[in-house]
Amino acid sequence: MLCTTVRNGQDCVFMTGAGCGYNGGSCAPIVENCQGCKRSAPFETGIYCTAAPDPALKWQNGNCNIATHVKTVAAVKTQKINPIKASKRR
Repeated sequence: MLCTTVRNGQDCVFMTGAGCGYNGGSCAPIVENCQGCKRSAPFETGIYCTAAPDPALKWQNGNCNIATHVKTVAAVKTQKINPIKASKRR
């Protein structure tokens, strides 16, 4: 259904005929960590995330898993080589 509370015209899974069914009756605005994300959009009542109803919960345990502006860097693990075994291989 289309949202009629804070994100007018956007499709929302929490919207019912009786109104918004999300905790508190409306979505929460973005937090400071969401600045620069492509999933945030300006609406009449403020800037909201188009993918999550409460962005603060996404950032609670580290980086948001749907953020487009955060790059994850895989740690390169170097394996320690035993020098005795390496000398025998030569």
